[in-house]
Amino acid sequence: MIDSARARRGLDKLFYGWWVVVSGFALQAINGGLLFHGFTVYFLPLQNEFGWSRALVATGFSVTRTESALLGPLEGWAIDKFGPRVIVVVGIVLFGAGFIVFSATTSVVHYFLAFLVLALGSSLGGFLAISATITNWFARRRSLAMGIAMTGMGFGGLLVPALAWSITTFGWRKTALVSGLLVWAIGIPAALLLRHKPESYGYLPDGATSSPQAVRPASPGTGGVALPDSSEDFTVKEALRTPAFWLISGGHAAALLVVAAVSLHQIPHMVQRLDMSLEGAATIVALLMGMTIAGQLGGGFLGDRINKKMLLISCMLGHAAGLLVFAYATSVLHLVLFATLHGLAWGARGPLMQSLRADFFGRRSFATIMGFSSAIVTVAMIISPIFAGWLADLQGGSYTLAFTILAVLAGFGSTFFLFANKPVRKSRAPAGPVHAIS
Repeated sequence: MIDSARARRGLDKLFYGWWVVVSGFALQAINGGLLFHGFTVYFLPLQNEFGWSRALVATGFSVTRTESALLGPLEGWAIDKFGPRVIVVVGIVLFGAGFIVFSATTSVVHYFLAFLVLALGSSLGGFLAISATITNWFARRRSLAMGIAMTGMGFGGLLVPALAWSITTFGWRKTALVSGLLVWAIGIPAALLLRHKPESYGYLPDGATSSPQAVRPASPGTGGVALPDSSEDFTVKEALRTPAFWLISGGHAAALLVVAAVSLHQIPHMVQRLDMSLEGAATIVALLMGMTIAGQLGGGFLGDRINKKMLLISCMLGHAAGLLVFAYATSVLHLVLFATLHGLAWGARGPLMQSLRADFFGRRSFATIMGFSSAIVTVAMIISPIFAGWLADLQGGSYTLAFTILAVLAGFGSTFFLFANKPVRKSRAPAGPVHAIS
């Protein structure tokens, strides 16, 4: 009884921002395990049942990114305006429904309809809302908090071998149906944990009692908290006018050329090039996810201590080197090296990039700024899986040429981060009186 009481007191004292991180972890896990990493396991069964080309299957998957590009600015605005909780709950309901529709696929039209629903749900209940919310709740520990939440994507990917076993044992339709139910069971409770900004609940970022940055004082006698000074935060229009916004978006897009193509085509590449079983290839995906988790935690830790730009450049080179090894792999040892290079680079880059954006542009309009950036970077996620599938069809099923081209583009993308410098904005006129939140 005493230990239980102590545990309850410890939970009561825990800064609520860490519950936001837990929510982000769970939401990323279902997105990563069931769709982003998991869909590669559906690729060959869909081809075998329907006789579809690689490019056609890849186009359906890319629909999940098309809606992100179109809705990114609107979604970001809605999160800044109304908060993340309602937006994410709606997204999770649609996400689960998309899997259920997918499980009943009978034609190309049905397949694309399912992915339209999946796309909308995954977008509303995924990365943008999580990143924006964590950015609001953390400042000094932002990279670490982002890194922990993003490990959910890698943790979900560790379940890909189980997904492969389920498809082999029960078929892809039953697996998709159960996946939809899991999305609802895990995602809805996780979404309900989200809160928009700490000041509205009597907190400051990082759980500080006084802001590490400039603070606007609370009104005497109100019992409210002081608000962090946001006078240097960029508006959306101001951010869009800076070279830094476009350079970070360009670097992000170059990285996602690799991430999107590999996420969809990695199992077909391993099965066909190295004659591996579906389950054997899935174990390499799990290893890749393990390396991604290590990269996310390491990137989150280092990002609060070391120059983020230099770390991001290293990550881009890791993406390029890993994909080249994967393209020409002839043994399991090569696959292990690929998983290590690409996984560490992928894992570290995610939290570093989001933290760098927040460092450059501030918290006030972060979700909307990120939404406009998503509209740019997801173009790469739409194009690269289709490009890799189309070129593989032309090359008799070989992905070597497609992966080589994408690796070179990712290496070149490191220069975007090299030239991205923190923008300086003109100070605004003094704001009117500020009232504390009580």
